Amino acid sequence: MLIAHCTAPSREVLRPFKATLTPSFPVYQDLAERLVSASVHPDDTVAHALATCSGYSYSDAATLATIMARMGLDENHCVQISTTVDAMFIRSTVFVVQSRDGRVVIVSYRGTEPANIVNWLTDIDINPEKVALPFPGSDGEFDVHGGFYRNVRATRFEVAAALRAALEGRSVRPDGATVDHPCEALYVTGHSLGGALGLLLGLMVVSEPAYAELASKLRAVYTYGQPIVTSPELAAVADRHPFLGRNVIRYVYGNDVVTRLPPRPTGDFAHFGREYHCGTRVTPRRWAPSARPRTQIGNLLELAMAPLAFVSRQVPWLAKVHTGASLHDHLPHHYVSALTPAHVRSEFGD
Repeated sequence: MLIAHCTAPSREVLRPFKATLTPSFPVYQDLAERLVSASVHPDDTVAHALATCSGYSYSDAATLATIMARMGLDENHCVQISTTVDAMFIRSTVFVVQSRDGRVVIVSYRGTEPANIVNWLTDIDINPEKVALPFPGSDGEFDVHGGFYRNVRATRFEVAAALRAALEGRSVRPDGATVDHPCEALYVTGHSLGGALGLLLGLMVVSEPAYAELASKLRAVYTYGQPIVTSPELAAVADRHPFLGRNVIRYVYGNDVVTRLPPRPTGDFAHFGREYHCGTRVTPRRWAPSARPRTQIGNLLELAMAPLAFVSRQVPWLAKVHTGASLHDHLPHHYVSALTPAHVRSEFGD
């Protein structure tokens, strides 16, 4: 188990960026307040901030803290929690980002690392795991993607400990220093595998009585390029739930193939929550509710062709032909770019 932490730069430290790149750092002058006050989801500012957070969760605590300071959470407290057990296909990394005043906490899971074979084995470790989720009106046991469940379980107690510290008005860092306010708004996010783990954490927080106080602070779960996690039975229960059905927000960019995995021949899985889609051929980018959520890919040949999208992007005539499932559309920078509101600067000030 690795726990790393740091404090992000203050706005005074960020002033060199303002002088050399742009006068607009931070991107949002009042990001903590916007995150606290957002009452209806999806919210454009929240979606942009969390997409950025999930994208940079592929880095380390220092980098993520700096990026979130640029976004508007200056002097944030950022903790990285990681567990790796290769033989069990466990490679779980999660960041807990707390605003300087303590009012906002973001839990962001790292997604599938392109060069990490254990991550890919986790993704294809599909055999369902039966999990106790005591939703009213059910028998309390449901099937979920086994590989995803083992990875969220590997770090959940450390995450819960950090969140309980935030609820008590303490820093999420191991020193537990006092902050100005207890947590008022909790968000969970992630891209790809990270979205799947975040979704499972959200299910646990909402359904388990031990997490009732955390559940009262949970505002929303935002995922980007998230694969399918749950059985159709659990998805139906979650969609009927007054919080999960409205406040689980899933974004799908273009023909992102990962949002349709696992493939149908491996067993039955189903999405839940509210899905928003953005096409790749429309300018400016517009996100709209999907008429029906993405379902499992059934044609294994189409799945095998998904990597071709990388090549088709470089060959104009091939781009016109290849319109199927795309691995290229899964890349996190597409989500960050497409969710940046008009006339809002990027995390680099451009």
